[in-house]
Amino acid sequence: MSNVKTIRSEKKHVGKVFNLVVDEIEYSSGRRGVREVAEHPGGSVVVPMLDDKTVLLIRQFRYPIKEFIYELPAGKLDAGEDPATCAARELQEETGYKAEHLTKLTAIYTTPGFCTEKLHIYLATGLQQLPSGQQLEEGENLTLETCSLKDAVSMIEQGKIIDGKSICGLLLAERRLSRST
Repeated sequence: MSNVKTIRSEKKHVGKVFNLVVDEIEYSSGRRGVREVAEHPGGSVVVPMLDDKTVLLIRQFRYPIKEFIYELPAGKLDAGEDPATCAARELQEETGYKAEHLTKLTAIYTTPGFCTEKLHIYLATGLQQLPSGQQLEEGENLTLETCSLKDAVSMIEQGKIIDGKSICGLLLAERRLSRST
C-alpha cells in the first residue's frame, strides 16, 4: 500500500535509453514533494560459463564514467520482449556464443531511488561458439575476456569488477554452481 499520491506527472524527456518523468507527489501526512524518475524498459544480464567453469567477461568502455570496466554481457529489453530472449540475443551479440541452457538466477532493481530499471540475470551453460563471432552494435567498444569464476570473484573483492549487475550475477552463479558440484 502506497503512502504517496501523485498530484501531477510530466514527461520532461523521451530518449533512446530512458525517459525522464518529474512527479509532484503528496504524502499521507499532507506534505508535498517532487520526484524525478528515469523510466527504463529493463534488461537482461548473462553469466556465460564454459564447461570448465570459465566465465566470459566483457571489458567495455562506459562513456558516463569515462573508463573501461569488466562486465557481464547485458542489454536493454525491446518493447514486449521476453527477458530470456533478450539474454540469449545479448550473449550472441556480445560474445559470439550460444547457450544450450539459460537458468534465471534473479531479477534486481538497479537504482530504485530514481529509476525503474529491472534487470533479469541468467546463468548460461552449454556454450557453443558461433561461426559468425561477435555481432557488436555500432559504437560498442568492448573486448571478450575469459577467467575462472574463482578469479572473477577475487576481482570483485579486489575492486577490479565494480559493475553492480556483474557483481550480483557472478556471486549468484558461484553460489549456484558450488551447490551443484
